[in-house]
Amino acid sequence: QVQLVESGGGLVQAGGSLRLSCAASRSISEDNQLGWYRQPPGKQREFVAAITSGGSTHYADSVKGRFTISGASGQNTVYLQMNSLKPEDTAVYFCQANVYVSGRYYTVGWGQGTQVTVSS
Repeated sequence: QVQLVESGGGLVQAGGSLRLSCAASRSISEDNQLGWYRQPPGKQREFVAAITSGGSTHYADSVKGRFTISGASGQNTVYLQMNSLKPEDTAVYFCQANVYVSGRYYTVGWGQGTQVTVSS
């Protein structure tokens, strides 16, 4: 397991921007994926974005064109730049780390979450 610590959440008006950071407590294996999930109030946790150690990125349709994930897994950090924020982006945002073993990803850590609140 690896410990992940998020930071950068807060309160912002609609149309504004925030940048979330996630730092891992130790080195993660070369073949890995770091990602962001979020849990809106009263709803289930949902995928937001992910980046592989090879640099491939994936986004949920709801955030494409507004959010950008970056960071090198080898550096054990990942960022989520969130622009043009909407009230529906309000959620607790969680960082996740996966390692790729024998053809599939295994989760090795979750962060504690950071609150993002977007006011209208």
